[in-house]
Amino acid sequence: MNWEYVQPVAIRFGCGVRKEIKTAAGTLHCRKGLLVSDPFFVKNGLAERIVEESEGMLGGIFGEISPNPDVEEADACAKKIREQGYDFVAALGGGSALDCAKAAASICFTDDSIRKYHGTGKKLPKEHLPLIAIPTTAGTGSEVTCVSVLTDHGNGKKTPIVSENFYPAFALIDPELTYSMPSKVTASTGIDVLCHALEGFWSKGHQPVCDALALHSCKLVFAYLGRACKNGSDAEAREKMAEASVIAGMAFTLPKTTAPHACSFPLTNLYHIPHGEACGLTLDYFTRINAGAENGRLETFAKEAGFESAGHLADAIDALKKETGLRRDLKDLHLGKSQIEELVRISRHPNLYHNPVEVTDEMLHEMYRLLA
Repeated sequence: MNWEYVQPVAIRFGCGVRKEIKTAAGTLHCRKGLLVSDPFFVKNGLAERIVEESEGMLGGIFGEISPNPDVEEADACAKKIREQGYDFVAALGGGSALDCAKAAASICFTDDSIRKYHGTGKKLPKEHLPLIAIPTTAGTGSEVTCVSVLTDHGNGKKTPIVSENFYPAFALIDPELTYSMPSKVTASTGIDVLCHALEGFWSKGHQPVCDALALHSCKLVFAYLGRACKNGSDAEAREKMAEASVIAGMAFTLPKTTAPHACSFPLTNLYHIPHGEACGLTLDYFTRINAGAENGRLETFAKEAGFESAGHLADAIDALKKETGLRRDLKDLHLGKSQIEELVRISRHPNLYHNPVEVTDEMLHEMYRLLA
């Protein structure tokens, strides 16, 4: 088996590391940055505090970002970077802020819209501004990935863009920033961590370093997600979920995500189910489907994670969703035959083909009928 592992992001983890923007930017020889922030943190004042703590290194805030960031928002952010002459970008928030910042930090050197690269396969130019990622959720792992997931609402399309440009230069992971996450968001982003770990492990592109990271992250999620949802101020649970998130991010970046993520895109696009919850909805189903792939390596993984079998791992995933109040079916949507057909068709996303077992239309029909 030939493999390689690359992780170019400098990671700083710990309570209070959010205050190290000035040091990180100085290391990059930068002088003037734009803070791209989730609008919630603009309203509650955290974004302004981050600017103040940068001691003059951050010179402005861009907060016009929706939960599923639109290509036009990335274009507007890039325009502000160009017009104000910023030489680096910092991103504060969940995946939305980080994804928008990644795209804007690249296209700011062009007159292009990010639409030119969104689901088209066209490669971005190599020139880009350095990015300092400051995640506020324990979920997306975007602070260590080369992926930006954007939505083109005008054309009804949500898809990831993959580019080495998108690796942040620094990830400042401060568990204290996750304390304010509501239980529902904690659950949704937390199940996304588990998806990243399991999908990175069973992906056709799996490799030994990512396998080890996936196992470590998986154990943490089962141990601490329920606690973090029940008590948002549980410092140990918050810290361990932040750890699980960044490590799962490293686990899936190179192998890529698989069937649960492929199926999540139409669920989010059509029915507005939050990304993590949409991914987690099918995770136990595909755990059972993939149990026998590649000489049963998922069975070995399940035992190393503390379960009797892959089937028991799937049962534990369903139990975790129940415990944390996550969606376990689609019955409230009253889906008809035509809606199920649409879900099957749109689930044929490129990520589906990273799955170790070939996912047929028949499998997808059966799954969506069971969920409906």
